Amino acid sequence: MQALGWIFVILVILVIAAVVWAVSAYNGFVKQRNMIQESWRQIDVELNRRYELIPNLVETVRAYSAHERNTLEEVTRLRNQAAALAQRGGSVPDEQRAEVEGALSGAVHNLLVSVEAYPELRSNTNFLELQRELSDTEDRIAAGRRFYNANVRNYNTRVESVPSNVIANSFKFEKAAYFEVNDQAVRKAPDVNFGEISYRGDSSRINEPSRDPRPAVPASDPNALPNPQDYQPYQAPQQPAPQQNPQQGQPPQQGYQQPPAGGYTPPS
Repeated sequence: MQALGWIFVILVILVIAAVVWAVSAYNGFVKQRNMIQESWRQIDVELNRRYELIPNLVETVRAYSAHERNTLEEVTRLRNQAAALAQRGGSVPDEQRAEVEGALSGAVHNLLVSVEAYPELRSNTNFLELQRELSDTEDRIAAGRRFYNANVRNYNTRVESVPSNVIANSFKFEKAAYFEVNDQAVRKAPDVNFGEISYRGDSSRINEPSRDPRPAVPASDPNALPNPQDYQPYQAPQQPAPQQNPQQGQPPQQGYQQPPAGGYTPPS
């Protein structure tokens, strides 16, 4: 009887531990799902802001660059398609909307690059303000995308891992979709040509004449030696002679003195 009592106690402890773990795992899934939804809401706000800026940008560019008709039509089409998908709502993006939003980012990027060929448009105050706001919006979308994808990665890892996948399958916690940009124009890094970069501090001295008094060796004959006659001999600087003070007398001149006629006289 005593052994059965201990077994019963151990079973009760195991059941309580399993229930506590299941509740903790469930609450963890709920917390991560809410974080994913909240991070997507922040991105959705910036996407709606971009929907408002794009029509004004298109009209401003159209007034100066009629040759960019295809680019403007592509941006307008993707903007309308993305706005229509946004009207369906949803706490997280689906694959279709993520694809359209990525294509819209690439089209806007191409538009901003193409207008660099129009100096009059780049000097327009309205265009510069729209470009600045759109660039800031794109930066916030990119930052929100990184935060959202990090939350999705952690959530999907728990959904697929053991033993948390038991709770996920029991309570229908499904994998969330990433919000990625698949457009190559956005992913491509800018090309930098270091051959065209020069140091401005030395460029001002390129055409400056040489101050070296020595004759330059002709470039046509690299083995030629300079003529020694072209060099001036070195002359040491002359130091001024010390001036004598007239108030002080000249030191006595000590010469040879003839001894007295009496010869040597010893001391008394």
